[in-house]
Amino acid sequence: MAKFDSRLKKILVTRGVITDEQGEQYLGEAENQDKSFSEVLMAQGVSERDIIGSISSEMNIPPLDISKVQITGEVLDSLPEELANNYGVMPIARIGKILTVAVANPFDILKLDDIQLVTHCELRPVLSTDVSIRDAITRCYHAEEEAVAELLETEEADGIEEVEQELDEGILDITSLQSGGDSPVIKLVNLLIVKALKAKAADIHIEPFEKHTRVRFRVDGVLHEEMCPPKRLHNSVVSRIKIMGGMDIAERKLPQDGKFQLKVEGRQVDFRVSILPVVHGEKAVMRILDKSNLALQLEDLGWEPGTLASFREAITSPWGMIMCVGPTGCGKTTTLYSGLQEVTSPEDNLITVEDPVEYELDGINQVQVNPKRGRTFAAVLRSILRQDPDTVMVGEIRDLETAEISIQAALTGHLVLSTLHTNDAPSTITRMVDMGIDPFMVAASVILVVGQRLCRKLCDNCKQAEEYPKDVLQRIGFLPEELEDAHLFKTREEGCNLCTAGYKGRFAVVESLPLTEDIKRLILDGASAIDLKNAALEGGEFLTMRRTAIINSLRGKTSLEEVERVTMED
Repeated sequence: MAKFDSRLKKILVTRGVITDEQGEQYLGEAENQDKSFSEVLMAQGVSERDIIGSISSEMNIPPLDISKVQITGEVLDSLPEELANNYGVMPIARIGKILTVAVANPFDILKLDDIQLVTHCELRPVLSTDVSIRDAITRCYHAEEEAVAELLETEEADGIEEVEQELDEGILDITSLQSGGDSPVIKLVNLLIVKALKAKAADIHIEPFEKHTRVRFRVDGVLHEEMCPPKRLHNSVVSRIKIMGGMDIAERKLPQDGKFQLKVEGRQVDFRVSILPVVHGEKAVMRILDKSNLALQLEDLGWEPGTLASFREAITSPWGMIMCVGPTGCGKTTTLYSGLQEVTSPEDNLITVEDPVEYELDGINQVQVNPKRGRTFAAVLRSILRQDPDTVMVGEIRDLETAEISIQAALTGHLVLSTLHTNDAPSTITRMVDMGIDPFMVAASVILVVGQRLCRKLCDNCKQAEEYPKDVLQRIGFLPEELEDAHLFKTREEGCNLCTAGYKGRFAVVESLPLTEDIKRLILDGASAIDLKNAALEGGEFLTMRRTAIINSLRGKTSLEEVERVTMED
């Protein structure tokens, strides 16, 4: 440093910025006060522009006012803060393998060579002063702390103090994840997790856009915006989540998947993480698998009595196939788990094959597929049938091979439960035939098809009565006798402190189609889904999902808007 100060003094004297006497005086002050020469010069009224302008002319290196430059998190990641302080440089911009750095001492070639080795980049130096570089390091590398502080100040009920108190009390055991100490990003991620668990959210979405980041929670099947952290925090938050999920933080161009566990109030909560590169960064989604939110008693699912009775009759059958159908996230797996729990006994051998195993159940042998290692649904299913099973659950029928093996199992004395992505129960039959399964095999093996959706419950604390025009009710599917005396409710838009947007919890809207002799004959004749549905309705006991939802709206359990959102017209 002394060599650089002496050289800088000589340059400034030559350029007429200071006199030789002033230079000697300022050098002495710098040594006595343990400050840099530039710091003393600026304190004495010499402008930063004059200092870096003089060096720039001498070395033919462009000058830069760092205070007017916005530096991204990706650039800061190129050079850790500790090294930036040690070398006295500031990363400014990066294009491919070319890194622009601000330096105060361009004469130290060895230092620049070291930085080049550390960053694996070709350096493009620009000039600044050591004072400005130190200020920039503090401002940019610690911007996260200020941003998180501002963000947390806006949080009302669930501030960071409450989170930290819970951590101290041991309610949320994340000590294995706190390697960063009091890092603001760790605090922010912990806050998001705690808030999501309190809200009973199923997913946390962290989404990057051009100028901001959005965090949303999926509560009762609907996404709600939770907060908008500053965009400059996004890369750090995603990197933290990658570390928790055991992923590669350096990989930013490919999708990644990971998982981790937290201990919450004495129970294990699983988190499944997905990272997806999008236009403005990486989107992170954390799926929360909390067994405490899992209703495993059939009575708790909210089914209609007739539907529940037909399902109970089917799962006590000695053999046959039960299909549970609907879109992703409609509770199919929960329904099958509940059915398994109903028939679990020490006398029976129950085995499941899933992708992935969402919840671990006592007394049931669960297998997770791994296609990369040859553990496909079909391969595992073949092995399972050699394990002397009584009941088999196939997480999802995705191809003809899996479907055929499942049907063969059902026809050879096993009870098989599985899922399929179709819109309703009648269309499941035609879907299986379209996959290539012989109609006779479908009619011989399938004993029940259950179609379902999840419908949000109105909050009993803040729901309010609402009258609707008769033509609207008739269009939705209300019976003529229901039009005159229909007592319906809707949400209060703002909700209350006990709910989310006027809803609290969900219940299953279910239709069950037992394969009676009449239905089987129609299947063998190649009937369409509409024909199967009409035949089931003529039987008098078949309730469609729309009809079940309407019945629950008349009970005040849900709103008409939710009925239309969740179910299709009959």
